Amino acid sequence: MEQSFYDQVFELVRLIPKGRVTSYGAIAKSLGAGGSARMVGYAMAHANLAHPAIPAHRVVNSAGLLTGKFHFKSPDLMQQLLEQEGIVVKGDKIQGFKNCFWDPLQEL
Repeated sequence: MEQSFYDQVFELVRLIPKGRVTSYGAIAKSLGAGGSARMVGYAMAHANLAHPAIPAHRVVNSAGLLTGKFHFKSPDLMQQLLEQEGIVVKGDKIQGFKNCFWDPLQEL
């Protein structure tokens, strides 16, 4: 049975190492759906329903902005989870984004 797009996204997001982040677009591109960053965002909005758990806090937009923060139990939780992993966030933007960016195409 073929995996749904959401399941493929969830499987890939589970591979993002602690202390690293990736973007909606990078995930879409690595799944062969380059123009589907928004669909990845929709999947992340439903990540709280998936088991095992999805580290959705590690997925941000292509500029390093925490655009998905309102899908967490509190708007500050995404930033708190990232900071617990050593990522610096100021003004809802990851500092040193290029240094902590995880590119699924290079890692898989």
